[in-house]
Amino acid sequence: MKRAKKTRAARSASRYDPTRSIVYALGANVAIAVAKFVGAFFTGSGALLAEALHSLADSGNEGLLLWGRRQARRPPSADHPLGHGRATYFWSFIVAMLLFSTGGIASIYEGIHKLQGHEGLQSPWIAVAILAFSAVAEGISQAIAMKQITRLRGDRSLWRWFRETRRSELLVVFSENAAALVGLAIALAAVLLAMATGNDLYDAGGTIAVGVLLVVVALILAAEIKSLLIGESAAPAVRDAIRDFLDAREEIVEIASMITQQQGEAIMLNVKARMRRTTTAGELVAAIARCETALQTAFPQVKWIFFEPLPRSKD
Repeated sequence: MKRAKKTRAARSASRYDPTRSIVYALGANVAIAVAKFVGAFFTGSGALLAEALHSLADSGNEGLLLWGRRQARRPPSADHPLGHGRATYFWSFIVAMLLFSTGGIASIYEGIHKLQGHEGLQSPWIAVAILAFSAVAEGISQAIAMKQITRLRGDRSLWRWFRETRRSELLVVFSENAAALVGLAIALAAVLLAMATGNDLYDAGGTIAVGVLLVVVALILAAEIKSLLIGESAAPAVRDAIRDFLDAREEIVEIASMITQQQGEAIMLNVKARMRRTTTAGELVAAIARCETALQTAFPQVKWIFFEPLPRSKD
């Protein structure tokens, strides 16, 4: 029962398509960025301008993620025999760097500029209304992303999923949305404090706080994606499910070693196994072929299998 549950989870992961989450996040961020820029122009709010820069960066980031998915679908070639699946990791890493620079550093710079200029807020209720609208839009985008995450993470905690997932695009969308929601809360608090006290230093402080938040999130995100760029195995749950599936095959006596390599959405698998005794080499080849066919039927994401039979056991 437990083995069947793992296999179903792995199959569900193979049918995952992050495009919907990316497109929703892109639409939300474009609308939010426009609203924030208009609000920042009329109110002079540095916190709102920082949030506008954040949303603008996020809009470009979603475009890069979609571009990365398109590149990842390119077929294998002589130079890239395992395909271009890792292109998604490269563009996700670029997104993390843009979040750090365009979003974080620019916001910190704007906040410092506000501290030096002491420009007061104008029409602050416009800023409050726009921040509230942005929070609703970001919340909807995050809810869509969380729906997919919930299907993928199973009984794992959200933090464990974050550390173990190989889905870099969903990792980026989730992190961006989470940072946006926290940043909006900071910006709203800053604007309300500036309104209540008449001290625009709160607005400047909120701008800097949003920038620091984006820098921290970007660095954490970059560290996770760097590991994927270097090369990671399949997710632990998928590895365990594959091993359990092979262990249950009647053709196999023992799995001596198993190595997986995540290539975007696809997986490369190398197996060394002791096989049941056969009378001819042809029967051994047929037994291996049956194992490979059954495995790829159960785990469609396993695109490449290198199966090495070890010397016969004495069974």
